[in-house]
Amino acid sequence: MEHAELVALIRNGITEPGGRWAELGAGTGAFTAALADLLGPGARITAVDRDRRALRTLEDRLGARAGLTLDTVEADFTRPLGLSQLDGILMANSLHFVRRKEPVLAAVHEMLRPGGTLLLVEYGSDRGNPWVPHPLSFSTWEATAEAAGFADTRLVGTRPDRHLGSMYAAASTRP
Repeated sequence: MEHAELVALIRNGITEPGGRWAELGAGTGAFTAALADLLGPGARITAVDRDRRALRTLEDRLGARAGLTLDTVEADFTRPLGLSQLDGILMANSLHFVRRKEPVLAAVHEMLRPGGTLLLVEYGSDRGNPWVPHPLSFSTWEATAEAAGFADTRLVGTRPDRHLGSMYAAASTRP
C-alpha cells in the first residue's frame, strides 16, 4: 500500500493529536510513518519489533522528522515491555502472528491509560495462510476485544485485499 492509503486506513482511529503511542510489530515503519503523520508534532512513538535491522530502517525513515520523538525497542511484543500509561497502541498486521491472543491483549490493556486506544489493522478473514497464520475478521475482533476488556470497538477503515479479501482498521478503548 502507498503511504496515503495507510494514512486513510487508520485516520478515523486517531481522536487526538500528539500523545504517547506505541506500535507493536512495527517492522520497517510503514504504519509508524502514517501514525506519525496523523499524530503530528509533539507525539512520542515507541516502535517495537524483534528485527533490529527493520528498526534501523524505521529510524532512518523517521528519526529526523520534526516534532516527533521516536524510540525503538528491539523486543518481542508477546513478552513484557515495561510500557505504561500510553494514549494509544497500534498493532498493524502483527496480531495475526499470535495464536493465543488473550495474554497479549491483557498486556496491551495494561499498557494503555484509561481511555486509551488500541488501533488494530487486520485482514478481514478468520482463515489464514502461511504468511498470515491467525487473522481475525472484524466480527471476531469485536468479540475478542470485548472479552479482553476493551469497549467501544468500531470499524474505522476498510480496503480490499487481493489475498484475503479485505483489510480493516478498528479502534477499541480501554475503559
